[in-house]
Amino acid sequence: MMALRQLGGFCRSLSSVRANRSPVLKLGNFARTGCLSPLCTAVRSTGETLPAETKKTRLVNYGRYLQEVLPKYIQRVQVTHTDELELMIHPDGVIPVLTFLRDHQNAQFRLLMELTAVDMPKRVYRFELVYCLLSLVYNARVTVKTYTDEVTPVDSVTEVFGGANWPEREVWDLFGVFFSNHPDLRRILTDYGFEGHPNRKDFPLSGYVEVRYDDEVKRVVCEPIEMAQEFRQFDLSAPWEQFPAFREQQQAIPATASQTEASQKTSSSSSTNK
Repeated sequence: MMALRQLGGFCRSLSSVRANRSPVLKLGNFARTGCLSPLCTAVRSTGETLPAETKKTRLVNYGRYLQEVLPKYIQRVQVTHTDELELMIHPDGVIPVLTFLRDHQNAQFRLLMELTAVDMPKRVYRFELVYCLLSLVYNARVTVKTYTDEVTPVDSVTEVFGGANWPEREVWDLFGVFFSNHPDLRRILTDYGFEGHPNRKDFPLSGYVEVRYDDEVKRVVCEPIEMAQEFRQFDLSAPWEQFPAFREQQQAIPATASQTEASQKTSSSSSTNK
């Protein structure tokens, strides 16, 4: 009987704790009250969406905060037209900045969504590396951009984000950006023995080699590309003329009086000249 009473008292205390628990805590970090991070731009404690100006102001303040914390690496901060934060950093700050954004309490960008590159040959540092991060805690995104050239390596971020392994291999394959300390930096999209990097602006659209199956040697062979083609005569007339119904309709239309007079004048002038 004593044991049953103790069990009943424990159940009543547990039910009272559940009844007094704040409903905001059930929502977790997405709608918690008293958020200390200026990155809390997605929802309020009541679940209402913040105004656009308030969201943009908080992003600007958070960008200034990051620039004050990491002044050695962050060179510029800006907010895009889609209200997303962009950080322009020095190439030496890839590991420190991404580690800070992943582990800091007021950031928690723990997902690397994309890693790509942009080629701008007219710049001294022609390649721009783009890291797109997502924070599920604060429902926010941030884009980190850095720069390099054809010969300067960039630190691999596979130690910070394990999912960066294949994206870095893709950037190396298509753009030729070398990532130092990468565990397995080799081509991932092009064929074995491929020379060059296809996504560079100075790489020809046709490429340098072509791959085909040779019936004589019974294997795939790689040969210099040949752009040979037969002579083609381009007809610049109306595209509808290739349909028979259109031609028949044009032939069936009788000539008007003005057209008849014009043809007669042309024939008479030609006979006079003779």
